[in-house]
Amino acid sequence: MQQRQLGKDGPHVSALGLGCMGMSFAYGPTNESESLRVLHRYLELGGDFLDTAEVYGPYTNEELLGRFLREAPRDSVVVATKFGFRFNPDGTRGLDSSPENVRRACDASRPPVFRIERLLFQTLSSSAGALGPERC
Repeated sequence: MQQRQLGKDGPHVSALGLGCMGMSFAYGPTNESESLRVLHRYLELGGDFLDTAEVYGPYTNEELLGRFLREAPRDSVVVATKFGFRFNPDGTRGLDSSPENVRRACDASRPPVFRIERLLFQTLSSSAGALGPERC
């Protein structure tokens, strides 16, 4: 499979990434065993770039990828995850790209097998400029 470099100095990834949202969110009933089969087949076909987000569930998609990564060679997969939401106790969601939420998203989005290569804003709130040079 063809490869592309992410950014100027980023990792090389397969040109065809796999968006994982539908494996746990948005398109009706989910099937974890089928999703795991799809993930394994994608790797067999030469894919190595998986896209997820904390909002898919929330967190259930990242948990699914965590289970997959326990079975797959971890260094052969690049994971991109996105954030930018606030999950309220009453189940509602809001926008939040504050530095505190960046840290919270990093902590909440990492099952033990995760290493976040790319953390992407899902959406920007007015506080996005407050990040400065800090990193997760």
